[in-house]
Amino acid sequence: MKTVGIIGGIGPESTIEYYRFIIAAWRKQKQNGSYPSIIINSIDWTKVINLMGDKRFAELTEYLLTELRRMDRAGADFAVVAANAPHVVFDALRDKSPIPLISIVEATCQDATSRGLKRVGLFGIKVVTQGSFYFDIFSKAGISLVVPTLDEQEYIHEKYLNEFVNGVFLAETRDGLMDIVERLRVQEGIEGLILGGTELPLILRDAPDQKIPFLDTTMIHVGQIMAGLFSEGRGD
Repeated sequence: MKTVGIIGGIGPESTIEYYRFIIAAWRKQKQNGSYPSIIINSIDWTKVINLMGDKRFAELTEYLLTELRRMDRAGADFAVVAANAPHVVFDALRDKSPIPLISIVEATCQDATSRGLKRVGLFGIKVVTQGSFYFDIFSKAGISLVVPTLDEQEYIHEKYLNEFVNGVFLAETRDGLMDIVERLRVQEGIEGLILGGTELPLILRDAPDQKIPFLDTTMIHVGQIMAGLFSEGRGD
């Protein structure tokens, strides 16, 4: 049996989602009473967000590599970072990681491509919407990304850090987010929306009146994790 290593805690609410969804998907596929082998390494969200905010990306890379090496020693066959924003250093991580990594950005791009989407909105904290790592991957697939205005990005960023990461999901905040979605749909012509933060599905997954598909990066990532758990190779 393969073992997946999950770098979690960034944030805690979505890490719980990863665990629940992997277990549910495993039960659906196996139906024999067994459970998957999972190692969760819950790291310091505050340290991660501070390093990203200060653009100390070399230090962020080394911090995440240290945690990946711990999971390698614990027996993980492959790993994921259960968050979008730290993928700002994913290429450097993958080059140095002792075990294979599955990218949430690449997985989401594959999902958007399979849906035939060509113009997609992107929500997330500012390192996601103002960074290049999503744009670099999607542009290679011929998909244009549209981000909210700077004021809207600030609103999403503030709500993410002060509410979602702390497990606070308010109806009025959901309404505010949906207003931004509708503006992007009407004025910018987006055909879908990337929930580029793994806490965003917790407030938007079941939002009413979704007129375009929402790309749930948590669920998409879990789908790739399941493929890794059932793949051949190391750990068999």
